[in-house]
Amino acid sequence: MQKLPIDDLKAALKRLPDWRLADGREAIIRKFQFVDFDAAFAFMTRVALLAAKMDHHPEWFNVYNRVEVTLATHDANGVTQKDIDLAMAMDGYATLMSGG
Repeated sequence: MQKLPIDDLKAALKRLPDWRLADGREAIIRKFQFVDFDAAFAFMTRVALLAAKMDHHPEWFNVYNRVEVTLATHDANGVTQKDIDLAMAMDGYATLMSGG
């Protein structure tokens, strides 16, 4: 899988308004906030199951109700379509879990 050209990445980020480019590396990041730890952990579990199927795993950090995610494809040395697909799925899970 090849990393996305910068114009394609910028176009993809327009469809992912809560995601942004990471500082200092070719990756995209987002912070999620949930009602409590259980909701954050449930979100992470859903994402983990999908990520395993995709064979594409996020970098993430969780404290209580917050989950901070960094997506990049290490083999491609940047952001690929797999990262965009996983980011879109995460946004969908977060929306479902917040009732919105």
